[in-house]
Amino acid sequence: MELKSINAQGQDAGAVVASDALFAREYNEALIHQLVTAYQANARSGNRAQLTRAEVHHSTKKPFKQKGTGRARAGMTSSPIWRGGGRAFPNKPDENFSQKVNRKMFRAGMASILSQLVRTDRLRVIDEIAVEGPRTKLMAAKVKGFGITDRVLIIAPVVDENLWLSSRNLANVLVLEPQQADPVSLVRFDQVLVTRDALRSFEEMYA
Repeated sequence: MELKSINAQGQDAGAVVASDALFAREYNEALIHQLVTAYQANARSGNRAQLTRAEVHHSTKKPFKQKGTGRARAGMTSSPIWRGGGRAFPNKPDENFSQKVNRKMFRAGMASILSQLVRTDRLRVIDEIAVEGPRTKLMAAKVKGFGITDRVLIIAPVVDENLWLSSRNLANVLVLEPQQADPVSLVRFDQVLVTRDALRSFEEMYA
């Protein structure tokens, strides 16, 4: 499999040979959807809480007499069917939203995403990327030099302090290491730039 490569000026720099098992995989929409859904669910925190009928503020006095009113009998205003009553099955902070994804499924899903990026012409290979200092202006100029105006995900073998600090204030730029690349980021960004060393790391992890 040959991938398109660009230089620092965004010009075509020939082709890079890559693994067919990683970049020529068939598009599996169902698997990718499951992978993205599970990743987002696993990042979700249980931060919502509702009150049970034992926790709501209420009186234990019987609202009205048992018979003769024509109304349904009621013993307490904390009943779930009453306004202001407790919930029968409340949400609690310890709720677990995580979903299990097998290692084989994850590897196949990542390969399918990367293959689709190549198929839709959204992935490019660059030799390397580095900035001389922690300056946002330097990183913005480098991305502009690549000829990219859309949101871009840059995957480098090592994200040093200069690279991280110079890119964190750019809303449309995200820099990650290969082991940090996740399905949501790969799908969300319009363009993906991968260095040659990061490409080899991807092949070692997923091919």
